Amino acid sequence: MNPALVCIPTFNERDNEAAPQVMIVNQALARRDFPGENPVGKRIDMGNTDRTGQPVWFEIVGVAANVRSPELAEESQPEFYLSGLQDTFAEMSLVIRAAVEPASLASAVRQAAAEVDKTQPVSNLTTMEAFVSEAFARPRFNLVLLGLFGGLALLLSAAGIYGVMAYGVAQRKNELGLRLALGAQPHDVMNLILRQGLRLISVGLVLGLVSALALTRLMKSLLFGVNATDAVTFAAVTLLLLVVALLACLIPARRATRVDPLATLRQE
Repeated sequence: MNPALVCIPTFNERDNEAAPQVMIVNQALARRDFPGENPVGKRIDMGNTDRTGQPVWFEIVGVAANVRSPELAEESQPEFYLSGLQDTFAEMSLVIRAAVEPASLASAVRQAAAEVDKTQPVSNLTTMEAFVSEAFARPRFNLVLLGLFGGLALLLSAAGIYGVMAYGVAQRKNELGLRLALGAQPHDVMNLILRQGLRLISVGLVLGLVSALALTRLMKSLLFGVNATDAVTFAAVTLLLLVVALLACLIPARRATRVDPLATLRQE
C-alpha cells in the first residue's frame, strides 16, 4: 500500500440517502482487498440488497490510516467507515481536540449537541488520557505483577549465589590460608573466588538466555511496541544479572582474603 494514497478523507453533505452508497476504508482493508492498487473509486458489495433484490454497491471515496483497537496487542484490523447520512447509527462517538482542560468542556459539548438535536443524549464523556489509561490497565497490571515476581526471583538468585559461594569459601578455608601463607596476595585469592563464581554465572546466563528465547512466544501477548526477541532488552537484562551475580560473589570473595594463614598452619 503506497503511503501517498493515505489521506484525511471526509464525507460531505452530498453523501446522503439519495446519493450512491459510499465508504472510507482503512489501510489494512485496502492492503487486503486491493494489494498494490489505488482503492479509491473501487466498489465493494457488502451483501446488502435493495428493494428490487439487486446488490447494493459501496464506492470507496477515501483511505484512512489504521487505528489501533483498545486491545493494544492486536494488530490493526480491516475496517470501513460509512456516512451517517446514509446509514443511521444507534450511537456514535465524537472526538474533540482541545487546547484547554478537556473536563471543562463537558457542558459546552452537551449544549452544542442539544443545539443540533435536542433528542440526542450525550453520555460517557471521557478524556483521551482516561481512555488510553483504561486500555493500558491490564498490560500495566501484568507488567507490575511480572516485575514483582522478577524482582523476587532476582533477590532469591542473588541469595542462592551468595550461599553457594560462601559455602565454597568455608570448605576451602584451609586451602586459601595455605595460599596466603605461601605468598599469595589477597587480590589473588579474591580473583580466584571471583573467577570460580564467574564460571558458574556464565553457565547460568547461557542456559537462561536459551530458555528465554525458547519461551518468547508466551510473552508476545504481554508486549506492545517491543519485539519479544529485542536484542537491547536481552543485553540489558544479561548485564543486570551479571552485575547482581558478581556482587553476590564479592562478599564471600572479600571474606576469603581475610583468612588467617597462621591459624591455618597451626591447624595443619
